Amino acid sequence: MTPHSLTVRAFLENAVERNASEPYLIWAGADGVSEQQSYEQFNAHVDAAAAYWHHMGVRKGDRVAFMADNSPHFLHAWLGLAKIGAVLVAINTGFKLAEAQYLVEHSEARFALIDPAHGELFGRIGENAPGLHSTLALGPADGYDDFVAGATQLGGRAPSVDLDPDDLISLIYTSGTTGRPKGVMQSHHNYVMTGQAFPHWMDIHRGDRIYACLPLFHINSQAYSTMGAIGAEGAIVLAPRFSASRFWPDVREHGVTMFNMIGAMTVILSKKEPSPDDRDHRVRVAYGVPALPHAVRTEIEQRFGIACISGFGMSETTYGLLEPVHEPRHPDSMGIPRSHPDPAYPATEVKVVDAEGVEVPRGEVGELIVRNAAMMLGYFKDPEKTAEALRDGWLYTGDSAWQAEDGYFYFVDRKKDIVRRRGENVSSLEVEMVVNTHPTVQESAVIGVPSDLTDEELCVFVVPREGQTVDPETIIAWCDENLAAFKVPRFVEIVEALPKTPTAKIEKHRLRSGDYVAGPRFDGGVRSTKAGARG
Repeated sequence: MTPHSLTVRAFLENAVERNASEPYLIWAGADGVSEQQSYEQFNAHVDAAAAYWHHMGVRKGDRVAFMADNSPHFLHAWLGLAKIGAVLVAINTGFKLAEAQYLVEHSEARFALIDPAHGELFGRIGENAPGLHSTLALGPADGYDDFVAGATQLGGRAPSVDLDPDDLISLIYTSGTTGRPKGVMQSHHNYVMTGQAFPHWMDIHRGDRIYACLPLFHINSQAYSTMGAIGAEGAIVLAPRFSASRFWPDVREHGVTMFNMIGAMTVILSKKEPSPDDRDHRVRVAYGVPALPHAVRTEIEQRFGIACISGFGMSETTYGLLEPVHEPRHPDSMGIPRSHPDPAYPATEVKVVDAEGVEVPRGEVGELIVRNAAMMLGYFKDPEKTAEALRDGWLYTGDSAWQAEDGYFYFVDRKKDIVRRRGENVSSLEVEMVVNTHPTVQESAVIGVPSDLTDEELCVFVVPREGQTVDPETIIAWCDENLAAFKVPRFVEIVEALPKTPTAKIEKHRLRSGDYVAGPRFDGGVRSTKAGARG
């Protein structure tokens, strides 16, 4: 395998040569509207997008911010960027002004491609981001260039660009305990390696179809679904979002054989009334995190006749841990190391270590660290955080885990104060910073509490300012105004004080364990999120 073949441009074009007339993209649009593009047709759209980007002034290394929902045009525009060496900065479409503006400014994005619904927001971002050269609409919008029409009119082949496997293809912004997202630098090499390995891990082959309803601003859809379909020489069945009412009709109509998931999706589907056609589909396997509770997984596998595979991966590495598809699985386990199928590449190594980085005996809890062939290049413009995470070739995940005698790994807790809610990682500090700006609040602490959707819900403990009364509903409304929906706490507890160490650090473990006497818990109800059920 030549280094050139480890660029996404070559990866796609090689697949097009072998599968020109075979379907690659199947759009499962809203209200049953669908569209199918062969490898050749899809690549022609990508070439047109690449030519148009170049015509607009985008050059190798430029960062381009996308704030758009799933659509065929998103894929065309993104892979068009990849063909000319530009870098995708995909922004969560639920972000509010401050959240989106930080990503635009930090990434130093020169161009932006947005759904028209975000036009007003990006107009305000442009006022404070002088480096943002122009904003294009992904669809008709007054006052903006129409990207699709422009690319179609220009057409043509993708300009010739000297690409290297270590060139950036995507900045994946991930939450951190500092309260500011970090830009994970993912390379062409990593995405191609993932596309080559994912079919092997999932036992999918030429002609298989991957259902992608998770958002394209996530690494899962970018690396596993989009690249995995190319690597399998199969098709990606792209949906606007997860919809409980559309999921199985889409799967049946388009002959889906595999899908990626978050835990909440499968639980929502399992709570639908049983139907005689529950097994009327072609799906063999589903992959997702976190690991489903054993009873839930067993019920889903038996009812729908599919294998539910769990694993461990991060924005920082698309490799990690996985339950082997055709081996007996272990309840609640994250699996064993997953590697590239070609033994010429280094095998994935995983260890559990203590605070000094020394491996602990099996059965003992420590920090999970990994080393493999598909690691991030580092955090964009953050050498200090990069040095903390990458040490001697090992990625320190910040997660606590233990390894059983048989080699399988088990997740314990997040060392960092990250709450996983509906498939999204939420920095508790980021939410606390918003809550603490409310005029009635002295200080706050956010933790994750159990959810019936397998991830967690957010609970905020609030200490009122002296002489003030805190209204829980007002706190939720305040968060709703300033944070994406998936970051808004569901529960609020008003307390006189927070438990603290002698050095004044909040003892969140006491809040989690419940041994700290707090006030009554206000339940704001389940809120809609991008990862939640629609339809």
